[in-house]
This record gives sequence, C-alpha cells and structure tokens, in this order.
Amino acid sequence: MTVDWPSFTPIAALAGGVLIGAASAIYVLLSGRIAGITGILAGPLLALAQRRPLAAQRPQLLFLVGLLAAPLVWGLFAPMPEATLSAGTGVLVVAGLLVGVGTRLANGCTSGHGVCGLARLSLRSLVNVLVFMGAGFATVYAMRHLLGS
Repeated sequence: MTVDWPSFTPIAALAGGVLIGAASAIYVLLSGRIAGITGILAGPLLALAQRRPLAAQRPQLLFLVGLLAAPLVWGLFAPMPEATLSAGTGVLVVAGLLVGVGTRLANGCTSGHGVCGLARLSLRSLVNVLVFMGAGFATVYAMRHLLGS
C-alpha cells in the first residue's frame, strides 16, 4: 500500500470533520433531533408526498440548504477537489438503491449512526457502523482483488 501524498489533505479533512461535528451539535441543540441525513431528507420528502405544508420541516430544510451551500462556500476559499468516476450510470443507480435499502434496514445512515450515534455511545450505532465499514471493506476487496475491476 502506498500513500498518495499530493492528495493527502489533513487540514481540509480536519476542517471538514470539525464542521460536520459543529453542524451536528448545533442541529441537535436547536431541533432536539439527531443529524442523520437519511431522516433529515426523508422528512421534507414525506411531507411533499403527503401534500402537507413544509413549515414543520424548517430545521430539516435549513440543514439541507447548508449541505448544498457548503461546496459553494468552500469554492470561494479553495479549489474544489477533482472528482473522477470510473463506474457507469447503471452501477451508480444500483449502488444508490442498495445504500437506500441499507439505510432503511439499519434505521439510519453513516451520519446518524457514525457521527451522532457514536458520540452518544450508542451500542446500536456501534454495531451499525461496524457493519457499514465491514461491508464497505469487503466490497472494495471483492471488486479490486477478486473480480479485478
């Protein structure tokens, strides 16, 4: 294994981690809810699907606006990292659907369990994070070493 030193950005990673932690802490203090992106996105989507007013979803909507605005703000101060995709559209759609099914089965996503749940010392979140990470490691190993992709 080698480290791609030009792409190693510990300061940016630390800043991102601090911002995610701060946003999660502010969200729980102001709304009393855990900052799990799956739940935050589901609230407004369910309200729209059920034709309910979005006024009750204001904290979730503001959080989502912040998620969308963050890269734009980052771009004012530093260049955006280069993104390359080596998978086709079909693979990305299937992967997205599998992630969606997994978050429903796990009652949350990596942000809810990994950031907020672990910070609260939740055993359920620890188990979920171990399963998420183990499945990710196994998938990368299988795709790169067993299937040769």
